[in-house]
Amino acid sequence: MNRRDYLRTATAVGLAGSVAGCTGFLGSDGNPNVTLPRPDRENDVDSETLPYPAWGQRVPDVSLPAPLDDRTVELRSVGKPMVLTFFYSHCQTVCPVLVSAVRNVHTHSLNQGYADEVAFFPTTFDPERDDAERLRTYAEEMNVDVDAGNWQFLRPESKDRAKAVVQDEFGVAFERTHPDEMEKYMFTHSALTFLVNAEGYVERAYRSKSPDAKQIRSDLETVRS
Repeated sequence: MNRRDYLRTATAVGLAGSVAGCTGFLGSDGNPNVTLPRPDRENDVDSETLPYPAWGQRVPDVSLPAPLDDRTVELRSVGKPMVLTFFYSHCQTVCPVLVSAVRNVHTHSLNQGYADEVAFFPTTFDPERDDAERLRTYAEEMNVDVDAGNWQFLRPESKDRAKAVVQDEFGVAFERTHPDEMEKYMFTHSALTFLVNAEGYVERAYRSKSPDAKQIRSDLETVRS
């Protein structure tokens, strides 16, 4: 079973599998591509069947626009440790918590002088409404310093591209809760935050609606070292 088929099954049962819980990844200790050890919560499931990139796997080979910087980011070519999460700016429940956790790590990088060594890529799955103007407003609402240089919002070019990248490649399931013609639509969605090393391999995939910023900072420090 591949990720696309696994994800389709997970979505059909209500997105329950990946919304809650702690970290859980597949792999083996001694993997030369990663710095952090295999996460504690393991089982015998083949990592290739998981709907998200697991510990020791490469980040998906995708490029996405960064509209506030007028450039395109190739995720496998960033060349430094990075933190990714997925959101939409009109969310009033899970997304502000996810973005706040990543922002806290981002702020720590600025205050502690290692901002040039790391990158942060919150990625919207609502490109229809989350254009450059909206994302800049959202940054102000969330107290994010988007002019610091190491935080770039990423925005897929279309709804189809968002599905192809965010859901099919990263395993973050999302579904609109209202018909397309309604302007105030919302999403049901799962929650994932990734820590990826400078070589483009996943060190951690935090499967939580409220990831622990201190834990991410600690893991990031180890990966940076």
